[in-house]
Parts: sequence; structure tokens; C-alpha cells
Amino acid sequence: MTEEEFDAFYATAFPRLTGQLYAFTGDHGEAQDVVQEAFVRAWDRRRDFLADGAPEAWLRTVAMRLAVSRWRRARRWLELVRRDPPPGHAPGPDPERAVLVQALRTLPEAQRRAVVLHHLCDLSVEEVASETGAPVGTVKARLSRGRAALARELAPGDGEKEDGRVR
Repeated sequence: MTEEEFDAFYATAFPRLTGQLYAFTGDHGEAQDVVQEAFVRAWDRRRDFLADGAPEAWLRTVAMRLAVSRWRRARRWLELVRRDPPPGHAPGPDPERAVLVQALRTLPEAQRRAVVLHHLCDLSVEEVASETGAPVGTVKARLSRGRAALARELAPGDGEKEDGRVR
């Protein structure tokens, strides 16, 4: 079958097959999708497509199999969702973590990254240096300064810093 013959066959058979698959699936969009997919598969074998004798029957069979396959996949997914429903309510972060994140936001980006990688991701100083591309000494300085800033930020008190100045 030449490209022109295939195009002509497509133009006449697509609406008919879509109507048949719509009756089978009950969903016009789904019917169009599976018929289109069947034609895509037929395109690869268009050279000997007419030699099969019943190209429309072949397309209908492929489209119906695709529809059934999609239906089975959707049913399996639905069974999984019903069996293990998503949690109704995911708890938010605990107050301590929220305070820590807020304090981390006050740090310069380089210090924050070093503190998070070292203390929260459990990377060694050398690993932090490798990941950030900074020398080990620079990472140590960032960690020291970051911890000092966090200590000031997280220090308990009535709004005063250790030296008595008001924030």
C-alpha cells in the first residue's frame, strides 16, 4: 500500500472504526486514541497491509486489544489506590524543625549550604568541600560562622542577645 492509498484508507476507515470503538469503550476520546494508535502500528506495515486481506478487521482487533489493555491497566491502578489509599492528612513539620529552617534562612547561602550538607546530610567536611567546590579551610570557616550565627538566632531568651543588646 502506498502512502497515498494508506491516507485514503485512513480517511474512510478512521470514522467508522472510531464509531465502533466508541460503542465498545463508551468514551469517544479513548476510542479515537486507540484507533489512532492502531493506525500508527499499521503505518509501519503499510507496504504489505492490503495483502492481509482484511486491513480494517486487523485495525479493529488491534484497537480493541489496546482498549482492553488500557482498561486493565486503569483497573489495576484503581485497585492499588483502593487497597493503599493516600494518607488523609500528612503531618506538617514539628515546631523545632520549623524554627531551625527559619534560622537557616537568615544565614548567607554559602554558610547555609555548608551547615545543611554537614549537619543534616551527614557529609564530612571533605565531602562538603568536594560538593561545593570550596577548599576545606573555607568550608570549616563557613561551618564555624554558620554555627555561631545559628546559636545566636536560636538562643533562648526574651529577645536579648548574650551581650545584653536587644535584637
